[in-house]
Amino acid sequence: MPVKAAVLGAGSWGTALASLLAANGHETVLWSRGKEVAAAVNARHENPVYLPGLKLNEDLKATSDAEQALAGARLVVAVVPSHAMRETMTAVAPWIEDDAVVVSASKGIEDESCATMTAVIGECLAAQRQGDSSAVMPRVGVLSGPSFATEVAAGMPTVVVAAAADQETAEGIQHNFASLNLRVYSSTDVTGVEVGGVVKNVIAIATGVGDGLGLGHNARAATITRALAETQRLAAALGARPETLSGLSGLGDLVLTCTGDLSRNRQFGLRIGRGEDVEQILGSMRMVVEGVRNTRSVKMLADRHGVEMPIVETCYEVLYNGMAPPQALSELLGRSLKPEFH
Repeated sequence: MPVKAAVLGAGSWGTALASLLAANGHETVLWSRGKEVAAAVNARHENPVYLPGLKLNEDLKATSDAEQALAGARLVVAVVPSHAMRETMTAVAPWIEDDAVVVSASKGIEDESCATMTAVIGECLAAQRQGDSSAVMPRVGVLSGPSFATEVAAGMPTVVVAAAADQETAEGIQHNFASLNLRVYSSTDVTGVEVGGVVKNVIAIATGVGDGLGLGHNARAATITRALAETQRLAAALGARPETLSGLSGLGDLVLTCTGDLSRNRQFGLRIGRGEDVEQILGSMRMVVEGVRNTRSVKMLADRHGVEMPIVETCYEVLYNGMAPPQALSELLGRSLKPEFH
């Protein structure tokens, strides 16, 4: 059944999802911080900044007024960078309808608090209503999986997963987004889906560094495989189901971002491996490289729970302590020998 939908964040992924929702028959409004992007979406059905050259659904509307975008919306999709999620949701919470379903399509863990994006959303909604977040969490979900925005916007076949603690909410999100070209599975393992979506950003950087060093396909496969083991350990410590990390938001997203040339995190890692400076690379990239912040927050989360994540830890040393990539490789390969499975 069509609903009114508001998509918060007009980057490539937010724009692609908004266009898809509009094509599915939902009355959809895309909120953009920049008036120029909103004007271009309305006038030319294109986001010239983040999805240049791709035509968006003609029924999609855009605005730079968040209150206008959220008025009457029963489906709210939050697609802002993870470090801006709390600030954004705190600002817009007064305009979100009490019965609206709120979906996070951002992959990240908040700095310092180590809260997932659904947890941040729940806290912001609860604070607005002066209640406990447990009361609003049944209406908060996440959409994740192996999905490049440009391919989704172009109508190329994609498969993702929608998760919510409440099965009915998860299935509602599933049906809202599902289309001929986007197959959506449902899940109630919100933690597992979110952890998989976050850690893969870090590993994509690590894989890119290895490729930039010219280490070959064997090393890339090893990195992806051992990274999956690290992700499963962290997810298990947080109460997630192991099989979730073998699915779309775990292994699927990991393979895509570690091997696909459209991955910003992989491209960032490639440039590090080829000898470029971290700050210079970041300064040259318009889009957010979530894996840089994710590396710090995932390491912090792993440390708090006593989870061993050597690839994440080594990536942290390269990004934040200036360790040279060749030394990072030596440290990883020089670790003590042990069984593959405990």
